[in-house]
Amino acid sequence: MKKLIFGAFVLLLSLNVSAQKINWVTMEKAQELQKKEPRKIIMDVYTVWCGPCKMLDKNTFGNPDVANYINKNYYAVKFNGEGNEEVTFKGNTFTNPNYDPAKANRRNAPHQFASYLQVRAYPTMVFFDEDLNVIAPISGYLVPKQIEIYLKLFATNKHKEVVTKEDWTKYQTEFKHTFKTK
Repeated sequence: MKKLIFGAFVLLLSLNVSAQKINWVTMEKAQELQKKEPRKIIMDVYTVWCGPCKMLDKNTFGNPDVANYINKNYYAVKFNGEGNEEVTFKGNTFTNPNYDPAKANRRNAPHQFASYLQVRAYPTMVFFDEDLNVIAPISGYLVPKQIEIYLKLFATNKHKEVVTKEDWTKYQTEFKHTFKTK
């Protein structure tokens, strides 16, 4: 009986270790961390009613390879594009003055910060450089192998070399995927 309990404990412990999770922080915390250790930021702009956003969370951000890569190379920010959170970014404060608490679990008014970032669809992943400049917004549900190309493109600064459609085609063709799918 003791061996069975010990075996179950070891199994649970190993499952917990392998289930890598993304270390999500607020935009304010990411800006604070930038001052100590500059790195790029990936912001997941989602809404509570968005089905593809939930799939992105579960299937993509829940993938251990994706989570591990993001945690090592980025500060990860999760932001509700229709929420009522107050956000301070580059000295400006953004709110959602038209937020309706009665619609908290449905479509709501767009947040000023989502509008500032020109988010037009959910989910959108906004990538920022170490100086908090937007590199690119990437909209839509992406599976691990689809997001991998962007994560590595921006983390390694290869995006600075990819300036034409031909460059992008070549980059995609030569890219070697390493993320595993479930």
